Amino acid sequence: MNWINKLERRFGRFAIPNLTLYMVVCYVIGYFLYIINPSILSMLNLNVLQILHGQIWRLVTWIIYPPQTGNVLLFAISVLFFYYPIGQALERAWGSFRYTLYIFSGMVFTVIGAFILYFITGGILDYYGYNVFTTYYVTMSVFLAFATMYSDMQVLLWFVIPIKVKWMALVYAAILVYDMFRYFRAGFWYLSVPIIASLLNFLLFFLSTRNIQRYNPKEVRRRQQFKKAMEPQGRASGGTITKHKCAICGRTELDDPNLEFRFCSKCNGNYEYCQDHLFTHTHVE
Repeated sequence: MNWINKLERRFGRFAIPNLTLYMVVCYVIGYFLYIINPSILSMLNLNVLQILHGQIWRLVTWIIYPPQTGNVLLFAISVLFFYYPIGQALERAWGSFRYTLYIFSGMVFTVIGAFILYFITGGILDYYGYNVFTTYYVTMSVFLAFATMYSDMQVLLWFVIPIKVKWMALVYAAILVYDMFRYFRAGFWYLSVPIIASLLNFLLFFLSTRNIQRYNPKEVRRRQQFKKAMEPQGRASGGTITKHKCAICGRTELDDPNLEFRFCSKCNGNYEYCQDHLFTHTHVE
């Protein structure tokens, strides 16, 4: 049993459904404050020096601090039209708990990295107001996870150029490695800390499992179909007779009375799916 499965059994009730939407709302608030009065954001960023002086709200409010990119509007559009759909796809494939764990672990590692950097440098960066810790790399770790799961999916780069996400991920990984090498060579090694800290969730989540493909939607569907074939039709794991059961995740109306179930007309057979997997499953032929 994987450690993530053990955590889900114990803390699964604390999962945050539709977490991507809340993240996007945080970004919108941050960009709105950036346009109205950028100086307000200086009270919200991840400044360890100020946190140690009592401004503990910064441990949370740094999430809405917008990444300092060359074109703020362009990054905001990319978040809305690219990050939101892939975040939703990951949550549907993994489940709300795994996705929540992935996002929050990236944020926790970022906070830990900020404190480590503060004590290594003596707080010089925070003293002069340098803000190197944002959710930019946490967001990009979501893209890397998506590219690992759906490596052959094709998207339109800049809404024009068709390209598979695995090639985009490889290019992005190469850029990260080059940036870290450039930072170390120029003496700005501290700029590599937020990159490493924010991507630890990706390394921990995937490399801690012996089989990365176990989280692939096709593999999940295959395991669920096997379990369904081995169980009596119309019975939950506890033996209670149920009316509905999702062919992907195995949930029934006993797990959540608000769940909606539908049969798929495109699948070859009577396969019923819950609302989370009705439009995301691979059709059985």
